[in-house]
Amino acid sequence: MRHDTWMQVAMEEARKAEAIGEVPIGAVVVRGDEAIGKGHNLREYYNDPTAHAEVIAIRSAAHRLGSWRLAGCRLYVTLEPCPMCAGAILLSRIDTLVYGAYDLKGGCAGTLMNLLRDQRFNHQVEVINGILEEECSMMLKDFFRNLRQKSNGFQTPHA
Repeated sequence: MRHDTWMQVAMEEARKAEAIGEVPIGAVVVRGDEAIGKGHNLREYYNDPTAHAEVIAIRSAAHRLGSWRLAGCRLYVTLEPCPMCAGAILLSRIDTLVYGAYDLKGGCAGTLMNLLRDQRFNHQVEVINGILEEECSMMLKDFFRNLRQKSNGFQTPHA
């Protein structure tokens, strides 16, 4: 499958998060042509600051493989990973990260810094960015716009 096809799978996960009021971020871990772990944001649901889409997808994949080492795997995520998630990606030995939207306030896969390519670590991750960037970005922008409108006491009708 192509990168945009797997990013669509990550976007499906993001929609699951949005449906329960979570920030719509989704992730999928792929080995070969098979999804072996999926996740979406569940921070509010679990009251857990570590319940990011990437962490949940990585845990799911590791459980499925019976190993914390995810060498040979790719991670697709709709938003550039934060420092915690970049660390989890490094520590799980994922080979490739593919993300959609850039995170100008917390991105650690190239925007603010690139933990995944830092030669001081014993593992580096190939980073491919901007896959379905506009769609991923719009999902987040729409979510936060709707959240602001709700907090201001008015909503625009849906088409």
